Amino acid sequence: SLVVLFGATAGAYGAKLGSDERELILLVWQVVDLHSKKVGTLHKSLVKADNLDLSDQCREVSGLTPEGLGKAEPLDRVLQQFSQLVSSDLKVLGRSSYTLCSDGQLLIRQVLHPETSKKNFLLSDCFYSFYDLRKEFHTCYPSSAAVKDQTIKTMAEYLGLGTDEADEDFGVWQVKTMVAIIFSMLSEGCNHVFTEPETVKYKYETGPCSKSETVDSETVIRARGLPWQSSDQDIARFFKGLNIAKGGVALCLNSQGRRNGEALVRFVNSEQRDLALERHKHHMGSRYIEVYKATGEEFLKIAGGTSNEVAQFLSKENQVIIRMRGLPFTATQEDVLGFLGPECPVTGGKEGLLFVKYPDGRPTGDAFVLFSCEEYAQNALKKHKEILGKRYIELFRSTAAEVQQVVLNRYMSTPLIPTLPTPIIPVIPPPYTIATGSIRDCVRLRGLPYTAGIDDILEFMGDATGDIKPHGVHMVLNQQGRPSGDAFIQMKSADKAFMVAQKCHKKMMKDRYVEVFQCSGEEMNFVLMGGTLNRSGLSPPPCKLPCLSPPAYAAFQTAAVIPAEAAALYQPQALLPTTRTPQASAAAPPAVTYYPAQAAQLYMNYTAYYPSPPVSPTTVGYIAAPPGAVAAAATATHTPILPQPGALVRMQGLPYNTGMKEILSFFQGYQYAPDDYNGLIQLSDQARSVLQAPKEWVCL
Repeated sequence: SLVVLFGATAGAYGAKLGSDERELILLVWQVVDLHSKKVGTLHKSLVKADNLDLSDQCREVSGLTPEGLGKAEPLDRVLQQFSQLVSSDLKVLGRSSYTLCSDGQLLIRQVLHPETSKKNFLLSDCFYSFYDLRKEFHTCYPSSAAVKDQTIKTMAEYLGLGTDEADEDFGVWQVKTMVAIIFSMLSEGCNHVFTEPETVKYKYETGPCSKSETVDSETVIRARGLPWQSSDQDIARFFKGLNIAKGGVALCLNSQGRRNGEALVRFVNSEQRDLALERHKHHMGSRYIEVYKATGEEFLKIAGGTSNEVAQFLSKENQVIIRMRGLPFTATQEDVLGFLGPECPVTGGKEGLLFVKYPDGRPTGDAFVLFSCEEYAQNALKKHKEILGKRYIELFRSTAAEVQQVVLNRYMSTPLIPTLPTPIIPVIPPPYTIATGSIRDCVRLRGLPYTAGIDDILEFMGDATGDIKPHGVHMVLNQQGRPSGDAFIQMKSADKAFMVAQKCHKKMMKDRYVEVFQCSGEEMNFVLMGGTLNRSGLSPPPCKLPCLSPPAYAAFQTAAVIPAEAAALYQPQALLPTTRTPQASAAAPPAVTYYPAQAAQLYMNYTAYYPSPPVSPTTVGYIAAPPGAVAAAATATHTPILPQPGALVRMQGLPYNTGMKEILSFFQGYQYAPDDYNGLIQLSDQARSVLQAPKEWVCL
């Protein structure tokens, strides 16, 4: 038997069903006995959605109203009634089993599975197998339109059936017409047999991927904006209803081995990938996720591996993988097993542990652990930030692809798939700079909606838009290059800035109120470096405090822009220059910040109206360049260069509360730059911004 099923949501209809995350509001179904060609009772059930705001298209097509839906039952109860009524109708027809049949894939894959997953209740087994009437129709009538162009109406027209929808209620006509189409396919001229139903995977299967595999680029997507703590199972749940290939979720890591909020996902075929692209900007919790096309080559770079060590570790399939970070470098397998304890036994004992080491054999402080079930993994995660030795240990869910990335690539200097263009040369500042000084002719907007653009800001400021300086709107981006909710605007005078702050403070933009503070260019720079600015005053950033490094973050200094053609000639040679000349110590100029070229590429002109670049550097590093290039840039702009006396050593793995006193005490007995605390220069990696407490220092 078949159960012919039709549904509608409160939003888009037809080919876009489910693409807007709107909830189900209507289900209509009827049982069809394929042998006796009898039908059961036709049932129509309204569904009460959490949000009863219907789209204009929904109102027009369905004729439903919020008032009528408000009296309906919620989805979980409607699905219970569905199961009971189907069982009753089957009993009347003398049948016991059935398979669903729907008009295309969208109702099952894009509506029912995602919505029930978000509402945390399970669908019955019947929703994991169904017939796609469009595909069955095209198989039966090969000369008909392509599957993607089929609709209930076009199929009915092809068979010469009645297509006047006005005679029946919305949903009822669709189900009756689908039943008539099925009976036509069963007639003597066709004798169609329903044999190969579509399937929905019950759960995501983990597993390794070899670099020798062939991955079709038409099956891979890139998901951006993921919460940093999300696992492969969380991503699979986001794509619930779509079939992900075994081991098809690969979380992307940055150059320090930390997750960067992106993942590559491989589906079983291009049809599933195309449905996944329709979930662009759907939500995972409170965050929207961007979904784009990717290539098989990119997937293999992230998920592929050939190491025997990794292959042996991942040979035990369907295991839950936990990543441990921050282990003491002297930690042994026995130490880790003792830390986890008997309540979370590791699969295979010591064989279920994989320590990550640098190419020279030194431990990185990371390890991966296998657990045979979710219960043991949950017990292990409860030990997050517990102490082993003298260090607290972080525990996260992980994936096979993450194991391969971390172990095989040993924290490469660049990510396998850069989220931004590859670094080229030292600083290439944008042509527009933020003004400095104490004149309070700027305003800061805080709490902007993340979807807000320049047009929204101009509309928000109203008549004051005419008082903005050319190139005076600066959108602040976060470390992933997306809006952070802040913006700085340079006004033509301090009076104009004061008026805007008074008029627009806590004014609404979309569904959020926005705070507006008057500030100066100097204060603006302070905020961008981690200071706090509000109506109570200004608190300096960490790098301006006396106990930390001196003010060496001249974040917006003017320098010559090196053309891209010339930039291509210069390649980074090392993290830091390897030699220093003693002669330079007599008059060492203040330090200048070098930005990786990613930032220069990221902060491009944001709008044609006020084309200033966003101005929140996400990382501070030092990339060496040919001495001639640096000297030429400095000569052209009179910009001071990083001081050259003595030699540099890098300290890594410092406690987070380390101060200058502890560092100097550590080097007791060695001569460092006397009476010159400029010799301590704070670094940060791409996973931490300069706004956080220092983890690494460089000593002159």
